[in-house]
Amino acid sequence: MKILVRKGRVIDPARNFDEICDVAIAAGRVIGVRHIPEGFAPNRVIDAHGCIVAPGLVDLAVRLREPGHEHEGMLESEMAAAVAGGVTSLVCPPDTDPVLDEPGLVEMLKFRAEKLHQARVFPLGALTRNLAGEVLTEMAELTESGCVGFSQAEVPLANTQVLLRALQYASTFGYAVWLRPQELHLGRGVAASGPLATRLGLSGVPVAAETIALHTIFELMRSTGARVHLCRISSAAGVALVRQAKQEGLQVTCDVSINSLHLTDTDIGYFDSRMRLTPPLRQQRDRDALREGLADGTIDALVSDHTPVDEDAKTLPFAEAEPGATGLELLLSLALKWGQESGVGLARALAVLTCEPARVLGPALGTLQASAGQLVDGGVADVCIFDPHAHWTVTPDSLRSQGRNTPFSGYEIPGVVRATIVGGQLAYESKPAA
Repeated sequence: MKILVRKGRVIDPARNFDEICDVAIAAGRVIGVRHIPEGFAPNRVIDAHGCIVAPGLVDLAVRLREPGHEHEGMLESEMAAAVAGGVTSLVCPPDTDPVLDEPGLVEMLKFRAEKLHQARVFPLGALTRNLAGEVLTEMAELTESGCVGFSQAEVPLANTQVLLRALQYASTFGYAVWLRPQELHLGRGVAASGPLATRLGLSGVPVAAETIALHTIFELMRSTGARVHLCRISSAAGVALVRQAKQEGLQVTCDVSINSLHLTDTDIGYFDSRMRLTPPLRQQRDRDALREGLADGTIDALVSDHTPVDEDAKTLPFAEAEPGATGLELLLSLALKWGQESGVGLARALAVLTCEPARVLGPALGTLQASAGQLVDGGVADVCIFDPHAHWTVTPDSLRSQGRNTPFSGYEIPGVVRATIVGGQLAYESKPAA
């Protein structure tokens, strides 16, 4: 398909490009930004006047819920939610049922996702068999089947010897290990330790659960030279440790959830189970440090931490409710909201959703690496077109995800996606309100 996107404000943070111009797409590639090839005859013209034309969003934390949890989400519903949110590439963790620890399971997931012709799916393989933390998986075979890294998802690795061996092996072959820093025994609470958790009688998760894990990871990185991506940093102390590690030269990147970037423990209110999240919401000083870290580049990427949860699992007492929230369709809007409130500007708000997460994936993107998260001549045609001036109200009915629970229900937020193009094909299009 040949597509001409006309008169939009094209923003490509990777090369500091910001200009009102046309974009031509053919054969799955961008063939012209500003300079349209002579004789180009599009099959489809998209009027982007008043809209932003940006690279497709790259989300590093998305649970698709298949296989094994189809009552909470299915590939069809969650992929539809992705493109409706402008997300063209996503990374899914291995904590499915069965766990993604065998090449055949990974290949099946990728095959089913590709048949939908929507967002690109990049699976993480399990670091240990069945995420049990005892025996390492066959990382080479999983990489060949399409895994972009290896993770324990939300299951802490209690055995430091196993983690050391995993990092040694990954370092030898150039694989990335994705870890959520949480000490096993300290991380068993349901809310962040502090006055609010004490007042509500909720078991607390201290900041030390994160910092102890970070100290361990960094020590092992120093001895192995491994490349590690830290998933969903949640505390001011954690941000400070990551900043020091980067200054030291360790190969570390990290991300933060939209939930931690905008909410604090006080939003739990009177046991609001929509705020039952992992990692738990912390105090305002932590949220402020996360915002600053994302602005200055200490934190590389902003993620939706999309975790659709069945309604029945949320209508339980707070401590018993299943943690998680839908986020794919909120990612862009909440990034724009952060950009406006923090004064970092539109380019940085888009960078943490496009070129920066693509850089985290790096060589794992294969042939997409050279142009992922960018809008460049000859690059892959993954494009998000959105109206930054339009606002929408988050309601369960406004979401395409099978999981309708979100802590942002009732919020009015900026940014409405008008069209999403994946590999040169129009994967989603909405009509402006009359």
